[in-house]
Amino acid sequence: MTANAEPTTAARPPLVTVQGLKVAYDGGPLVLDGVHLELHPGETVALLGSSGSGKSTLMRSLTGFAPVTSGSVHVAGYDVANLRRGELRRLRADVGQVFQQFNLVGRLSVLTNVLTGALHDAGPVNLAGGFSAAHRRRAMELLDRVGIAYKAKEQARSLSGGQQQRVAIARALMQNPKVMLADEPVASLDPKLSHTVLDLLQRIAREDGIPVLVSLHVLPLALRHSDRIVGLRHGEVLVSAPTAQLSTEQLAPLYDGDDEEGED
Repeated sequence: MTANAEPTTAARPPLVTVQGLKVAYDGGPLVLDGVHLELHPGETVALLGSSGSGKSTLMRSLTGFAPVTSGSVHVAGYDVANLRRGELRRLRADVGQVFQQFNLVGRLSVLTNVLTGALHDAGPVNLAGGFSAAHRRRAMELLDRVGIAYKAKEQARSLSGGQQQRVAIARALMQNPKVMLADEPVASLDPKLSHTVLDLLQRIAREDGIPVLVSLHVLPLALRHSDRIVGLRHGEVLVSAPTAQLSTEQLAPLYDGDDEEGED
């Protein structure tokens, strides 16, 4: 799927708004310095930057795992910097996350791994006695959507890397998320599988009307599978523009030289 097939997404009110965000850990130097970001329903935004640029910290700030030193972070109606513990749990249930290492329980079935995405609303009775029939139907529907329903009864560890990542995406969708975050979701996959996974994430954004923020290192993947690109360097936004307006040459300064050791 090519980028920018749906130019109307940015006209819709953002579901994520970050303004002037500064983040420092334990009184140390700033990891993020004055970052602005908006994510609109239905769009896929590629987050670029080399190691130490602050990509992972920015993602963590959206779910309250990184301190907001100053500025503001609003996600799906939550003021992240001012949430109590119970509110943080609800925020995190509303944000689906996909990781580089898949984070599946290898000995459990593919279906059970997807069902764990519903743990936030399963309740103590269901946790003790198993998930409801409605949850199981939903999980099978999601496995069918990502193309691996036929693997439902197999152990997750028996699947290929690309298949495991699709299970992880189905698990995130099981939460009925309002926002999706994908942190280097194709870093351990070959190029063909990378395109497949990113195409799936972009289709989910458009079909479900939710924003997807995906952290990437490979420029051609970002240029092909995103509607907008935000580039960080040394904790600051160096690039923020629609993908159609950018080229590899314009994005190259994000990777000039080596970033200092620090948070990715």
